[in-house]
Amino acid sequence: MKEKRKNLWAAGIALLAAFACWTVLIRFADVRPAGPNGSTVGLASFNVWFHGMTGVHMTIYTVTDWLGLVPIAVCLGFAVLGFCQMIGRRGLLKVDRDLLLLGGYYILVIFAYLFFEMVPINYRPVLIRGVLEASYPSSTTLLVLSVMPTLKYQVDRRCGMPVIRRIVTVCTVLFSSFMVIGRLFSGVHWATDIAGSVFLSPGLFMIYRHAVEWTDRVRKDPAERS
Repeated sequence: MKEKRKNLWAAGIALLAAFACWTVLIRFADVRPAGPNGSTVGLASFNVWFHGMTGVHMTIYTVTDWLGLVPIAVCLGFAVLGFCQMIGRRGLLKVDRDLLLLGGYYILVIFAYLFFEMVPINYRPVLIRGVLEASYPSSTTLLVLSVMPTLKYQVDRRCGMPVIRRIVTVCTVLFSSFMVIGRLFSGVHWATDIAGSVFLSPGLFMIYRHAVEWTDRVRKDPAERS
């Protein structure tokens, strides 16, 4: 178990380091004007080639945009669960620790989104309603890949019915895959924007899992604090 936690931590840190390196690469490698209003993009040769191959499909963009409400609903569902526990047990600190950590994790994901909105790395390859928006990392992909794995993880922890766990697993994988592929081929992001979220989201999730499993172990054996 201890080795598993170390592996989760190492995997999370490695993915976050990969995201940092990817961000630096996009910021400084092959940067040239390629988007609307003379906006620049890193790794321009690859991005322009891929965008030209896929084109722009606003229907896919709209569908994936609306489906972005699904992970938001998941977040709200866990918030309601935590709130009910707080009321029923009469105290915030009496809420299950994995739910408290989940709330902190969701806040971290929101912070990551807001940070890159305020510090744009590059902009979309198309105007959205006439506006040039920040595009890195893909916010919808970030949301989906950060939240949907927590749904599977929490159901696996809380549900004793294998059939339900398998159904949730299949639905989570299919939904997440559709969203990532749909966002990639909608043409509203550069391909490297999607890749950035694919590095960042699992990295954050691995850190969350490590924190939960560490607290689980500490509750059973206080000596594990070290």
